[in-house]
Amino acid sequence: MQTDTTFSLLTFNCFGGLNWTTPRRLLTLARELERQAPEIVCLQEVQTQVAQRLLLHACTSHPQRAYVPGRRAPRGSLLTLARTPINAPAFARYDTQGAWYTPTLMDRLTQKGALVTSLHYAGRDVIVINTHLVANYGANWQPGSRAALDQQRQLRQLATLVHTLPAEALVLVAGDFNIPRGSWLYDEFLALSGAQDPLAGDSRPTYRPFPGVPARYARPIDFIFLRPPSDLNVQMEADLCFTDKLPLVGGGQSYLSDHLGVQVTLRWRGAEE
Repeated sequence: MQTDTTFSLLTFNCFGGLNWTTPRRLLTLARELERQAPEIVCLQEVQTQVAQRLLLHACTSHPQRAYVPGRRAPRGSLLTLARTPINAPAFARYDTQGAWYTPTLMDRLTQKGALVTSLHYAGRDVIVINTHLVANYGANWQPGSRAALDQQRQLRQLATLVHTLPAEALVLVAGDFNIPRGSWLYDEFLALSGAQDPLAGDSRPTYRPFPGVPARYARPIDFIFLRPPSDLNVQMEADLCFTDKLPLVGGGQSYLSDHLGVQVTLRWRGAEE
């Protein structure tokens, strides 16, 4: 018997560092995740153990959690939440981490990488990669720039990781890529990984620069990429979320982060288990 299956994933750089608004913003995020109820949530910049504990305590709508413990935060500052059981995660640290003597020092301390989690959903193996690439602090994505070359090395490692995953699995790669949609880095990653972008051609920025930061930094740099198996016809709907200020838990209004979220809903038909 064929049944209709719906699966949703949300990715969000939650800006979970040492900031006086962080607890209220993360508690509000937990409230919004309960309301939206995506199956999987990929969070980046969970930068302290305090932020990690707060999210694990508050996100009761997503009781399944995947992360790899680090010294002062989860490795890569990555946390994946789920509503249904997931397997034990694996973390792949990027070989290239950026220079010690530039602002990418913070990326090195974070240990940028990819958190790989899998689950069995509606008769399908689903593999989710939650990732955060090294930042490009100069917003210079020209092929000869040091930052762009570091990002290229990380993207090539990520594409290789995607190719090691079983061909019959539905693979989603989500996170803060720090590269603009339509750039040569973006195009090369799609070609190497065989993945699709449900928001291809969408030029809306997913990064909201702080006041005083040049407008050139406002680019679409957060993505959910999809690699469906060849035998599965997947319908995709995607959009941005957390675009406006929200009433915060504890009072006041604020954006939840300097990033917007990205959410995708997938639909396919499959055999009932």
